[in-house]
Amino acid sequence: MCLICDRIQQIKVHTNSYFVKELETGYVVLGDHQHFKGYTLFLCKEHKTELFHLEPAKKLKFLEEMSLVAEAVAKAFGAEKMNYELLGNGDTHLHWHLFPRRAGDLDAHGHNGKGPVWWYPADKMYDDSTRPTEEELEAMKAALLKALNQ
Repeated sequence: MCLICDRIQQIKVHTNSYFVKELETGYVVLGDHQHFKGYTLFLCKEHKTELFHLEPAKKLKFLEEMSLVAEAVAKAFGAEKMNYELLGNGDTHLHWHLFPRRAGDLDAHGHNGKGPVWWYPADKMYDDSTRPTEEELEAMKAALLKALNQ
C-alpha cells in the first residue's frame, strides 16, 4: 500500500489527526510540517498516478475542488500568494501540495521569498520543530474548516 493510501485509511478509521474535511474527490489534510503555515494537502480518493488517468468528469471535479481548497487555505492563513504542486515522484498517488506563501518566508536563505518552496532546506522544512502542537493543529484545522464551509 502507498503512503497516501495509508493516510486515507487512517482518515477512514479516525486516526489521522491532520484530517480536516472529506470532499467528493478527495481529502483535505494539513501537512505534518508547517514551516509554511497552513501547508495543506488534497489527497485524491482514487489511487491514480496521473491526472489523465481519472475519468474526465472526475478529473474536472478534482481540479475544481483543489482550487476551492486552495482558496480556503489562502483565506484561513492569510496567504499573499498560493503555490500549487502535483508532483508524485516519491508518492505516486495523486495529491496536491498547497503552500500559502508570504513575503520573507525564504529570507533566512537569501531568496527574498521569491523562489519555490523547495529552495528552503529540506532538513529545516521537515525538522520536528515545524510540527504544530496539538493546540496549534486544532486551531489550524478549525480555521481551515471554517473557510472551507464558507
